Amino acid sequence: MGDTAGTTTDKEKKAKSEKNGKKKEWFKGIKAEFKKIIWPDKDKLVKETIAVVIASLVIGFVIAALDTLIQIGFDKLLMIG
Repeated sequence: MGDTAGTTTDKEKKAKSEKNGKKKEWFKGIKAEFKKIIWPDKDKLVKETIAVVIASLVIGFVIAALDTLIQIGFDKLLMIG
């Protein structure tokens, strides 16, 4: 009986080749999708960033106000304050 620990069979080579081919196709697909992306220009990016920051602040203030009102309501309900 011969020692085959260090050799690869044709089946293993074919499987490895197919795996590498699938990886290459996957990366080609990713590259193609990135080419389809329409990146915003600087002005649009600034306007949208400002809109997100303002919306986040407004929502934060609304949540803080509701939290305060609910806390005051519970305090009065439980006669703590």
